[in-house]
Amino acid sequence: MDGPSRQLARYVARITDLYFSNLNAMMIYRLDRFGRGGHHTPFNNAGFPGVRIMETHENYVRQHQDIRVEDGIAYGDVIEGVDFDYARKLTGVNAAVLAALAWAPPAPSNVRIGGAVRPSATLAWDPVDADTVAGYKIYWRETTAPQWTDFRYVGDLAEYTLEGIVIDNYLFGVASVGHDGNESVVTFPSAQIRRRR
Repeated sequence: MDGPSRQLARYVARITDLYFSNLNAMMIYRLDRFGRGGHHTPFNNAGFPGVRIMETHENYVRQHQDIRVEDGIAYGDVIEGVDFDYARKLTGVNAAVLAALAWAPPAPSNVRIGGAVRPSATLAWDPVDADTVAGYKIYWRETTAPQWTDFRYVGDLAEYTLEGIVIDNYLFGVASVGHDGNESVVTFPSAQIRRRR
């Protein structure tokens, strides 16, 4: 639930919440629609983060049908069935997410975490080599929470310890923050910090 595609989905949800008061981004915790594939699946299969942005309530009379009239019902995807206002909103979400990603600094890499048998959690990462980075934010959430709920801006550091936050109770990640406030996608830890005792 914390791979690159899920982090991108959380980013899309955050940008949607930030800029669109009339839309509710909802993460679906399955690869795709039941028994079917999606437009993002080939990207995932090729190793790229991918998400699918769509209406949650499909009209099965219109979608996935050959164009025909049967028993007085018009089937098929035709121009008269397109909700252009809704399509405009989804296009706006795509544009806002792409702009936010373009304006943000690169995400930190090689994020590591440690804190076994301690009342704290330590995160370390390779700093982003870019003049656009003002610092980093550490995000965390309870293990059952779908979205990041808490964060701490830690400045231009490459390691930070969250005192009093027990590693066993939360999931963590790190994002780069630009001088203009734009943030990268959150990077989930991929390795453990091993400390000598």
